[in-house]
Amino acid sequence: MNALVVDDSSAMRRIEHRALERAGWRVTEASCGHEALDRLRAAPCELVLADLHMPDMDGFELVRRIRADAALRGVRVVMVTSDAVLGSVQEALAAGADDFLMKPFTAEALAERVAEVMR
Repeated sequence: MNALVVDDSSAMRRIEHRALERAGWRVTEASCGHEALDRLRAAPCELVLADLHMPDMDGFELVRRIRADAALRGVRVVMVTSDAVLGSVQEALAAGADDFLMKPFTAEALAERVAEVMR
């Protein structure tokens, strides 16, 4: 299974990348929403882990664009952020995210959340 990790922080991309690889995923990375959309259109995947707060295109807009693209609608999207505001969780889910994961998290918590989303 293929996953795309989208985060403007290279350190967070590495953490998420490693956790997904340990769970058996093939992982690619993008540093912004525009790059993520380009990668998804070139090589669709089953899962996107997207940071909520990124420059140029935030995670809300990224998930809206994924849901608006008929070729990408089946992609599962988990928003990842340190923003603990309930409104952010609700907005992410309303935009079309399948789930929400709060930073900091363990590799085990990430793997469990992804397994739940993929069921």
